Amino acid sequence: MTETLVFASAVDPIAPWRTALEALLPDVRVRAPEEIGPEDDVRYALVWKPPAGFFARHPGLRLITILGAGADALVGRDDLPDVPVARLSDPEMARMMTHYVLFAVLRYARDIPAFEAAQRAGRWHYLHPREAREIRVGVLGLGDLGGAAARELARQGFAVSGWSRTPKDLPGLTSHAGAAALLPFLGQADILVVMLPLTPETRRLIGPREIAALPPGAKIVNVSRGPVIDEAALVEALRSGHVGGATLDVFEVEPLAEGHPLWGMENVLVTPHLASVAIPASAARQIAHNIRRVWEGLAPEHRVDLARGY
Repeated sequence: MTETLVFASAVDPIAPWRTALEALLPDVRVRAPEEIGPEDDVRYALVWKPPAGFFARHPGLRLITILGAGADALVGRDDLPDVPVARLSDPEMARMMTHYVLFAVLRYARDIPAFEAAQRAGRWHYLHPREAREIRVGVLGLGDLGGAAARELARQGFAVSGWSRTPKDLPGLTSHAGAAALLPFLGQADILVVMLPLTPETRRLIGPREIAALPPGAKIVNVSRGPVIDEAALVEALRSGHVGGATLDVFEVEPLAEGHPLWGMENVLVTPHLASVAIPASAARQIAHNIRRVWEGLAPEHRVDLARGY
C-alpha cells in the first residue's frame, strides 16, 4: 500500500527531497501540503517551521522529522500528535557547519576584518600573524555539530576549550561542564563559538554578565539560535568595543529586521541562517532508514525529547 510523506518548509524546495526520498522509498509519495488529497494516507511529515494547526490536519501521522538539528520550533505547539519526533543527524550537515565555523574563526585568527577595513581606506596595514596555539577558542555546546567543529579547530592547532551542560570527553580540547564552570570558561575565550540548542535553560544564557566575562576585544561566532544570546546586550558590547567583532548566522527574530543596528556595524558579519542546511542526497538516507524502522515497529534513531528541547 502506498503511503504519503507531507513536506512543509518555508525555505527548502520540495523537488530534491521528493526525488531523493522516492528513490529510496518506492512505496512512499512525497507531497506538499497543497498536493494532499483524500486518497493520500499521510503517515510521515518532514518539516521546518510548519504553520499553526499543520499537524492537526494529519491525524494518521506515525513519524515527524525536523529539517535540521534543532527542535525548538516544535516545542510548545498545541497541534503535535503523540508520535516520535526525530531530528537530522547527517554527516554532511556536520561538515558544512564545521566549514562555516572554521571560516569564521580563521577570519578572526588571521585579522582579516582589519585588512578589509584597511583596504576600504586605501591603507597598507601590516599585522604580524599569530600562531594558532596562541588563540583560545571556546566552543559553547558540544553536541553532534559542536563536537565536530571543536575537534576540527583543535586539529588546526587552536587552543580549544568546550562547555556543555553535562561532562564531555573529547580528544584535543579542555572540557568544562555545568553552570558553575560557565563564567570561567568564557573568561578564557578569545573567540567564542556558540553552538547550543535553544531550550528554556539556554534562552539568553549569554547575557550582560556572561558577555562581560569575555576577555576585552573577544570575538563571537553564533551559529546556534539567536535567542541563546541577549541581542541587546551584544549590540551594546559591540558598540563599546568589549566585544571586538561578531559573525552572526542566527538572530532573535529572522529575517533580521530592516534598520536593525547589527546591519550597520562594521565589526559584524551577518549571514542569513545558512551555516548548515540539510542536503537531500545525504540526509534522505537517514529519513528513509527511520521510516523503515517505523514499519518494523522500532523507535526512530535521533529521536527528540521535546520536554528538553533537543
